Amino acid sequence: MKILHCMTEKHHVTELQEKEFEDFVKKGVVVVDFWAEWCGPCKIMGPIFDEVAGEMKGKAKFGKVDVDVNQDLAQEYEVMSIPTTILFKNGEQRDRFVGVIEKEELIEKIEDLI
Repeated sequence: MKILHCMTEKHHVTELQEKEFEDFVKKGVVVVDFWAEWCGPCKIMGPIFDEVAGEMKGKAKFGKVDVDVNQDLAQEYEVMSIPTTILFKNGEQRDRFVGVIEKEELIEKIEDLI
């Protein structure tokens, strides 16, 4: 499992692979960003996701799934467009949205699950 470090903030977002995904999402509130390197909107959503991860550290876990590397996982969760962000609570998918979302709206959706 690789940890992605953001240089500007003291937090981390976990880069998830298929083998550890189920364990990562099974407990607590977990926010997962399905993305790809070549995706323009993903480049907009990435910094928003990282910022929220820093602000909500300790309240929720944050992970990223590269859909090019983890195609089976993207298919399993029916990710048709990216970025897709899925919110889990205790392993159960509770919310999802496609595309770029405002920071405040993302925080609100996460707080609804806490």
